[in-house]
Amino acid sequence: MSQPAIPARQPARAATAAFIGTMIEWYDFYIYATAAALVFGELYFPSHDPFVSTMASFATFAVGFFARPLGGLIFGHLGDRIGRKKALMTTLMMMGVATVCVGLLPDFSKVGLLAPVLLVLLRIVQGIAVGGEWGGAVLMAGEHAPQGRRTFFASFAQLGSPAGLILSLVAFRAVTSMDKADLMSWGWRLPFLASSVLLVVGILIRLGVNESPEFQRVKDTSKTLKLPIAEVFRSAWGLVLLCIGANTIGIAGVYFTNTFMIAYTTQYVGVARSLILDCLFAVAIIQFCAQPLAAWLAERIGAARFLKLAALCAMVSPYPMFLLVQRGSVVPMVIGIAIAVVCMASFYSVIAGFVSGVFDTRVRYSAISLSYQVCGAIAGGLTPLVGTWLAHRYAGAWWPLAVFYTCLAGISLLCIAALDARREQRADVRDEAYEKAHEKAHEKARDPLAAN
Repeated sequence: MSQPAIPARQPARAATAAFIGTMIEWYDFYIYATAAALVFGELYFPSHDPFVSTMASFATFAVGFFARPLGGLIFGHLGDRIGRKKALMTTLMMMGVATVCVGLLPDFSKVGLLAPVLLVLLRIVQGIAVGGEWGGAVLMAGEHAPQGRRTFFASFAQLGSPAGLILSLVAFRAVTSMDKADLMSWGWRLPFLASSVLLVVGILIRLGVNESPEFQRVKDTSKTLKLPIAEVFRSAWGLVLLCIGANTIGIAGVYFTNTFMIAYTTQYVGVARSLILDCLFAVAIIQFCAQPLAAWLAERIGAARFLKLAALCAMVSPYPMFLLVQRGSVVPMVIGIAIAVVCMASFYSVIAGFVSGVFDTRVRYSAISLSYQVCGAIAGGLTPLVGTWLAHRYAGAWWPLAVFYTCLAGISLLCIAALDARREQRADVRDEAYEKAHEKAHEKARDPLAAN
């Protein structure tokens, strides 16, 4: 008698598990990003020139992004072959263990060159884990969703990003209030070691979620493919390229307004580390509130239309952001960064559900992971490096940075427009047409006159 109630709870449970799991994974990823901006340059890449140390530190940050496509390929294949849930349990374990190991890693003064080598290796493991995590979390939430609610439910996986950022900023704000000597010797390690507690929580939550019903139907009918990625390259490579471009501002914008902005404001605007972290914390809360509202609105006006509007707003947003950030005080900086982040986060919240619907269920994990992670390697990994180079090359001028951000948003706008123009090739449109025809046939069978 109680059996039917269990599946009824699964959509909310799957969305919650996607949110908690991605929050933990992004917490791990963001504490590395924050440490890269604040301490890793000095501890693992000591140099007489802070610019060189910062660039070297951000290079290890970029390595994690370059490893993400590999994680997307590996876990995309496993997720399309053996199931979304098993792939997600593995990625969570990998990320948690690698993050704790970073917290235990000796620095350059203790073991010399071995320290940055081990740091890079652990960063690669993190990159592979996140590369496999995102696609599975989006699909577990979206494929459990009630009919017509994929965009909203998939957005819960995206909501883990600002939540993880909030946790990481709280953790680093606490340790940066310490004496600098204590911070650099052991304080920075505490946020990494705390990941062990979050790992246990995440595993327990994910154990309570069933396998994706859409994947289960494919598996039950023996329609899984031996090489899903080969089918992606054979039949959907054009859509993959457009999805890579479409994700650009959603990925690059996060690391521009957070990771790069920490280095920019502390080195070029003269803002204290604690002040910019407080500003980013306030902005992260605004982002956390804005994302579900954006997903709700997108369901009502259409995902493609909403994404084009959000990308257009993102193209304009860096100019007021930099004008306000240059003032160097809390309120203008929060308002300025929040303008850019709300535009970017609105896009980021909706793009997951939109992209996941583009591809067939049999190859969906592989296709969206490849699209997102290749974009992450290029746009996410290089954005802090390009931003740092532009800030150094055009010292005292913010407009090259604003133009760079506008170009990133413009790429997403063009690709979303192209995807919308190719509606007949997308799986979500074909599925919607099939469901409408199927529903009409049922209505006609029940009442031929009403159907006419």
